[in-house]
Amino acid sequence: MKNMAPAFKFLQCFTLTLIVVFTLQQQTYAQGAATDSDAALIRKIYDRALTDGRCYPWLEHLSLNIGHRLSGSTGAEKAVAWTKSMLDTMGLDSVWLQPVMVPHWVRGEAEQVRVVGSKKYGTFNMNALALGGSVGTGAKGISAEVVEVMSWEELDNLNERGIRGKIVFYNRPMDATKIRTFEAYGGAVDQRVSGASRAAKYGAIGVLVRSITLALDDYPHTGSLRYDTAVTSIPAVAISTLAAEKLSGLLKDEGKATVFMKTGCQMLPEAPSFNVIGEIRGTERPGDVIAVGGHLDSWDVGHGAHDDGAGCTQSMDVLRILQRAGYRPRHTIRCVLFMNEENGLRGGRQYAAEAERKGEYHLAAVESDAGGFTPRGFSFDGDEAVIDKFFEKIQTLEPLFKPYGLTFTRGGSGADIGPLKGMKGLLSGYSPDSQRYFDLHHTAADTFDKVNKRELELGAASMAALVYLLDKYGL
Repeated sequence: MKNMAPAFKFLQCFTLTLIVVFTLQQQTYAQGAATDSDAALIRKIYDRALTDGRCYPWLEHLSLNIGHRLSGSTGAEKAVAWTKSMLDTMGLDSVWLQPVMVPHWVRGEAEQVRVVGSKKYGTFNMNALALGGSVGTGAKGISAEVVEVMSWEELDNLNERGIRGKIVFYNRPMDATKIRTFEAYGGAVDQRVSGASRAAKYGAIGVLVRSITLALDDYPHTGSLRYDTAVTSIPAVAISTLAAEKLSGLLKDEGKATVFMKTGCQMLPEAPSFNVIGEIRGTERPGDVIAVGGHLDSWDVGHGAHDDGAGCTQSMDVLRILQRAGYRPRHTIRCVLFMNEENGLRGGRQYAAEAERKGEYHLAAVESDAGGFTPRGFSFDGDEAVIDKFFEKIQTLEPLFKPYGLTFTRGGSGADIGPLKGMKGLLSGYSPDSQRYFDLHHTAADTFDKVNKRELELGAASMAALVYLLDKYGL
């Protein structure tokens, strides 16, 4: 027995060492303390994305071979099939389609919008796009005097006496003094979303909306509207900012103007579609999910390259980059390509409902839906207690992101992941530089050639790095 003593003492010491190492490792996870190995793996993630990334060629195919992908369209159907086939080639643990019924709105024939009978200009056309979800004018079109408003107060002051039988022209611009362009967008987009019904309440027969952009150009910007079922649905179109400036100047010079509008858009019966999902199963907590995604649908003009083909292909590449870096996640890492963000959010809602039905817990969700420009950081949203706890932890992890120019802010995430908020996990929005985003947003100019390869790849790497740290250190 005496001969066993040294071996026993060695076993005790070895066991104690293992306990100490395990305890320190768990404390590191719990405290979120950055390590040299973290910095090394993040460097590996960026190297992989910048030398062997797939998001750019994937986006090229999605943009040029499939094109725009409005919910219910043939383009959306092709995009679902193709992105699933790409995920199938990656050797993920699971790839599947999640059914969802979506609205099916069609634009129909090209819009005709023109000023008629101007003393100075005679008759002239204005570049226009019907707003998504708008009713059409009918085959004969509509013609009426235009009344310009810059605010809801002006609209209400005009009321029925000044509006009945006319076309309301909403001409409130985005606030150019706002450095955060999404804030400027939020300050103007309400007239696009609610303008038709608020004008119809006073008897208007149609609306024109200044395109929601800081650019002064001839590209009209479409986007969804929301009808109030308590009032008549009237046709609504966006006109380019140059057209809006010309019409506004004409009203000042001549006192009045008459506009003719003809649109052929209509809402068809709902159509079946899918969210596209692929995942790497977690080795320790497979029931806890970290989702990363974008929306696969786009408006029916341009390629939908920045909005949101970029976010979709970046999210796909996040899984591939982590795979190629040899990383096996503790939690399940899932890529979700949502359908119908643009005019219904059906995909995001369906995904959250299915996750709740299956008892899945989403530890975190990251959405890329702000374009494929240079990375600036991430914004975070969720339960206040969760956010507070996360920002305490991120102080020790933030130095890992400084070499890549990334910062972290509170507030905002993404529309598609918003329905997951009730799970009390962390919601994050990828935040690239947004100064050029609203030049292209919802227009025919949102094409593949506007996307920079390196900027797109840096975004994918930044998202993969955040997912890695969320997976390793949790909340």
